[in-house]
Amino acid sequence: MTDLDEHGRPEPPLAGTEAATLLAFLDYQRATLAWKCGGLGTAGLTATIGGSAVTLGGLLKHLAYVESHWCSWRLHGQRPRPPWDTVDWTADPDWDWHSAADDSPEELVALWYDTVERSRTLVADALADGGLDRLGHAFGQDTRTPSLRWILVHLIEEYARHNGHADLLRESIDGQTGE
Repeated sequence: MTDLDEHGRPEPPLAGTEAATLLAFLDYQRATLAWKCGGLGTAGLTATIGGSAVTLGGLLKHLAYVESHWCSWRLHGQRPRPPWDTVDWTADPDWDWHSAADDSPEELVALWYDTVERSRTLVADALADGGLDRLGHAFGQDTRTPSLRWILVHLIEEYARHNGHADLLRESIDGQTGE
């Protein structure tokens, strides 16, 4: 049974296998984002601070995109699924960030949760088919083929960086703080 902290985040094992440790830290970072975005309506998910256009809603949509990009496209070579399949990334390279303002809180949370669940399944499939050394696919101009290990570490890094933004945004919205 996984121990949860006071914010519902799973505690990573202190002496787990490499795969279990990486997956647990990724789930911890995912749960941190869920905590920071939890219980907010449209005003909270579209709030900005200072001169930045970053919002909690934008973070949810961006990280859903990042999960899809790395776990579906780069890991398994699968074509983009909605909503990513119709985006003109050349016209708006930050579409995921900008378009979040047009989505309801329920849509943003559902997109992110559904994408995370799909990513968990795709990662489990890759672990069963080669483990952490399993190579992914090249994408576009990038001809490199990252390993599952690299993809998981990259996802942890992406969440950790953006969870810092989420901390600042949430504190500015309602004063909620915490690691």
